[in-house]
Amino acid sequence: MLRQEAEAFFGAVRFFTRLPVPAWVGHSQEALDRAARYFPLVGTLVGVLGGLTFLLAAFVLPVSLAILLSMAATLLVTGAFHEDGLADAVDGFGGGWTKPQVLAIMKDSRIGSYGALAVALMLLAKFNALYELPDDWIAPALVAGHAASRFFSTLLIFSLDYVRDDDSSRAKPLAVRMGAGSLAVAALFGLAPLALLPWQAALAGLGLAALTTFLAARYFVTRIGGYTGDCLGATQQGAELAIYVGMLAVAWNFS
Repeated sequence: MLRQEAEAFFGAVRFFTRLPVPAWVGHSQEALDRAARYFPLVGTLVGVLGGLTFLLAAFVLPVSLAILLSMAATLLVTGAFHEDGLADAVDGFGGGWTKPQVLAIMKDSRIGSYGALAVALMLLAKFNALYELPDDWIAPALVAGHAASRFFSTLLIFSLDYVRDDDSSRAKPLAVRMGAGSLAVAALFGLAPLALLPWQAALAGLGLAALTTFLAARYFVTRIGGYTGDCLGATQQGAELAIYVGMLAVAWNFS
């Protein structure tokens, strides 16, 4: 049992990051089916690496550069996996009118003007939101933001239908609908890091991320009837920014 769960976790690490995993971890569809429950735990790992990068850099550099380095570290660790999903999703929804058109554009590996603008604005918005937070909130905000935003992505897997009918998508292994037990595990790993922050900031970030995810899910269902892997990436990015913005609203208005 423990070995099976370890394989599922390391399968999620292999799937969502560029980090090495133990040699004994094999490939199996069963492990990949369980991997989504560990999506937020992988986010915690990514956030911890980003937070540590920030703390180390902040000893010798201005806060602004330390934040940039922390963001670069998370991009390096994930291979910009979710940012790529955001770009593809925005290109697809921005350039396609019908469901087949949207899906075809999303599948194109080339980035379009909509996608490039979306990624640039997203990175800029996340940098500015983090920069305006109190300095001692930034590292825990990175951990909580990366973990909780990935939990909100799993909500799409739990509640929506996967709409691609081909096997070429990288997200195809995650297309199996999550059960309530797996969602509970994902919620535990995704929401626990919010305890690192003041409860008012955590609650505001959680609420805004939930609203962002709800609106994104409704839009995806309206346009294409469900989700794709790119939709998961776009949701993660939107929820992460929403968490930082919610925390910032508390910091600015109640601190």
